[in-house]
Amino acid sequence: MALATPHHASSEEEAMILQAVRELVAEKVAPRAAEIDELGEYPQDIRKLFAENDLLGIPIPSEYGGLGGTFLTYVKVVEEIAKVCASSSLIVAVQELGMLPILIGGSDEQKKRYLPKLASGEWIAAYALTEAGSGSDAAGSMRTRAEKRGDKYILNGQKIWITNGSVADVVCVFAVTDPEKGANGISAFIVEKGFPGFHVGKLEKKMGIRGSPTVELVFDNCEVPAENLLSNEGEGFKIAMKVLDKSRPGIAAQALGIAAGALDYAANYAQERMAFGKPIGQQQGIGFMLADMKTEVEAARLLLYEAARKCDEGADDVTLWAAMAKLKCGDTAMSVTTDAVQVLGGYGYSVEYPVERMMRDAKITQIYEGTQQIQRLVISRAVVGKWKPK
Repeated sequence: MALATPHHASSEEEAMILQAVRELVAEKVAPRAAEIDELGEYPQDIRKLFAENDLLGIPIPSEYGGLGGTFLTYVKVVEEIAKVCASSSLIVAVQELGMLPILIGGSDEQKKRYLPKLASGEWIAAYALTEAGSGSDAAGSMRTRAEKRGDKYILNGQKIWITNGSVADVVCVFAVTDPEKGANGISAFIVEKGFPGFHVGKLEKKMGIRGSPTVELVFDNCEVPAENLLSNEGEGFKIAMKVLDKSRPGIAAQALGIAAGALDYAANYAQERMAFGKPIGQQQGIGFMLADMKTEVEAARLLLYEAARKCDEGADDVTLWAAMAKLKCGDTAMSVTTDAVQVLGGYGYSVEYPVERMMRDAKITQIYEGTQQIQRLVISRAVVGKWKPK
């Protein structure tokens, strides 16, 4: 039985893309990674580099200016970048996250208007779902309101933890249009940077992914043209959930890349560092740690690639696989980076070595795009169903 190749791109095309990405990452991204983290600034040079090399439109269909690549290719690209710089990998991953509501719920006219600019990297996208009291319980606690007045919707409220929110040209925003209907009363809107009443609030100072801006967005009687409603009123939460099926593998890819990068660094160090007359990697205490790290990374990779294939196939159980990939890769990123710091000993704790940054960056992959607890909830419901009280 032959393994199926991606149906939009041949395996040769994918191999060419990945080789080009590896070269870009080694030459341009790796030398900047420590500085990006230290300065905590969005790396416009890296964004430009990715745009020029068509990395911001991988899963966007070619008719809208994208590469028309598979999700499998896309997750492999995110993984390669994250091996050296988690912040830079988010430039690709969040572009996908921000454009997905348009790809999934947008009209032909909306797709033609926005996707080519996002595919080329001329515009940057963001995704605004989370609020101060509405994280894991996104539907039940959403407070941002959208009220239709004539040919406009008026948005009022705040969103927090919005990746790229301060650099985005277009943001897909979720707001309540009918408070009586719960999840079925949420709608999705395309909001452009210049719309009246749209402001960027405070910039978060974070443990990791410091080169990726995370901000509050404020909507103060923000005017959004009615034609910027995605799909129909009340369809917003369904769109948000479909987006997560496709975006969780992207975050899993980031997590996997962080883990793989940390493992590579720790393994190389363990071959060179001498103790008790031989390289520390030859000491069983360290060698067995590296064996476990390698096994976890490869197990996570297989799970992620299968989830990406499910995305490409439009499989019925894609929600389950996306959640399992996010859970496994996020937990692997945290455990492997923690062990990588241990392998390096005192050096691992120093900012002169990249593993401490990788450990800080890894933690967020257990939190955003749905916490690990939410992934377990999704997975358990797929296994035993959702409880419905009589």
